[in-house]
Amino acid sequence: MLGLDEDFVVHNLVVEKGAIPMKKKPRKIPFEVSLLVKKEIEKLLEVGFIRPIDYLEWMENIVPVKKPIGEIRVCTDFRYLNKACPKDDFPLPNIDMIINSLLGYEMLSFMDGFSGYNQIKIKENDQHKIAFRTPWGNFCYKVMPFGLKNIGATYQRAMTAMFHDFIHKTMEVYVDDILIKSKRKEDHVSDIKVAFDRMKQYKLRIKP
Repeated sequence: MLGLDEDFVVHNLVVEKGAIPMKKKPRKIPFEVSLLVKKEIEKLLEVGFIRPIDYLEWMENIVPVKKPIGEIRVCTDFRYLNKACPKDDFPLPNIDMIINSLLGYEMLSFMDGFSGYNQIKIKENDQHKIAFRTPWGNFCYKVMPFGLKNIGATYQRAMTAMFHDFIHKTMEVYVDDILIKSKRKEDHVSDIKVAFDRMKQYKLRIKP
């Protein structure tokens, strides 16, 4: 996954002036869970979502969340950092208006962003602020992680800019959920193709 071009969008981590950096004490993680965390960390390193880091001001703990299939999702507790960041008020679409906009359309296709937030990179100078500790070392995110304040606004801003000339005509977009709609069934394949061409242009990836 290439990620969206940094000339098009990058997430800036704005921290309020006077905010005191926080380093949380390490949490205890059972040995069996620690091995699953190691496996997930290796996966995140391999795909380039995180990198090792030293000499930190901000340090968060991970929260291992077990998936139904037995694997572990490594989430991060960003509560203190999120409190230190002002809210980005970029508007999210109104769900009721999206539903009403579907009246009279004969064909709909629903799509989902593939690891949606991870497709947008964090500004390099801000990456050290979203560091986290594990039993296997300290790392920071190079891409937007789940649980970080304002990432939904950044993603919606990027999607609105990307599809601005399609929205309310042949598309509706709510963060990483994409809906392609056609007034006539026979136009649907061409409407999808135009949307796919735009996705390819910006390197946006969706779930197969």
